[in-house]
Amino acid sequence: MNKILIIDDDSAICELIKINLELVGYECIYSTDPVRGYALVKQEEPALIILDVMMGDVNGYEVAKKIRQTPEISNTPIIMLTALGELNNKLEGFNSGVDDYLVKPFEIEELKARVLALLNRSGQELTSLRVKEVLSKGDITLIPESYSVKILDKQTRLTPIEFEILNVLMQNEGSMVSAKTLLKEVWGYDDENDIDTIRVHLTHLRTKIDKISLKKNKYIQTIYGGGYRLLASGVEEK
Repeated sequence: MNKILIIDDDSAICELIKINLELVGYECIYSTDPVRGYALVKQEEPALIILDVMMGDVNGYEVAKKIRQTPEISNTPIIMLTALGELNNKLEGFNSGVDDYLVKPFEIEELKARVLALLNRSGQELTSLRVKEVLSKGDITLIPESYSVKILDKQTRLTPIEFEILNVLMQNEGSMVSAKTLLKEVWGYDDENDIDTIRVHLTHLRTKIDKISLKKNKYIQTIYGGGYRLLASGVEEK
């Protein structure tokens, strides 16, 4: 049974989530204290964390960063659940290392769907995570063992989500991949209203690739109104 840890200073929200997730078979524990919540991550080793942002002196961004910096728990999937819904808030959440971001007020069915999708992904059930062999196209080589990308002779580490996004784009090299398709392949759902999630991670991915590119080439194109396209040999920037 998958154990889920909820960290939110609102006990009513914790109880609501706990009851509804337990009804569909998850084991849930919670803490209304972020410091205690972090300790529980280490102690209980949950399969997934649902994390609030505004919790007094210690906010959720700080908790997420601390989790990502602790080797034994660094890969635990995190859904940030918060009333802060502006793009800059989402950017800060993703920069702190969270995997998904859901804005309050939320529908419990949507939370269930995102929990399932994230657990599926972390359990390596999606196609993009079944890739075990090195994948090379043009200038780009993906190395699954270390979640790394190599551009010609330079290499950098990616987050699991960045790796999955790049893998999906490489599998469709030269063709447009819609944001909806990326959400479905990487996160396991296709909410057309959650395009900010894709934009943030694509920005990070592009930045990492650009830093190691020996050529002034751009590899990921935005197709406005459509999606994204990877060109494995790049296009020289004008």
